[in-house]
Amino acid sequence: MATHHFHLQADWPGGRNAVGSIHAGNLQTEISIPPEMDGPGVGTNPDEMLLGAASTCYIITLGAMIERAELPLANMDLKSEGIVDVTNGVFTYKKIIHRPTVLLKSGSTDADIIKTKQLVEKAEQSCMISRAVMGNVELQLEAEVSIVS
Repeated sequence: MATHHFHLQADWPGGRNAVGSIHAGNLQTEISIPPEMDGPGVGTNPDEMLLGAASTCYIITLGAMIERAELPLANMDLKSEGIVDVTNGVFTYKKIIHRPTVLLKSGSTDADIIKTKQLVEKAEQSCMISRAVMGNVELQLEAEVSIVS
């Protein structure tokens, strides 16, 4: 069994509305509470980072699956939305919605479209971040798969 270790250093000067920083390999940024939660909104925040982790894991997983299946990919992109509920002062990350758009090259077949749609679904269950949050955060997929015209 192989294991991979990732390390992060966080520096926080203290107080709710302070601005800190994180350093983890290529990820180096300031952090603070977002303005939606009455914070200073400097740098990024845990809500954006969870959404970023889920989104990048999903699109990288999907890209790898499409490549392995030798599907004629022209382009793909992803828009994702994170929804945080605040009830009685308790913040709960409720849902992540992924909206991938996958374009296959001109001349792709109906079978290519069907297989791509299957992989779009499978990538969500295969991504390690999705698996890590399943049962705690609802994951929703609103995909578009088409052929370049």
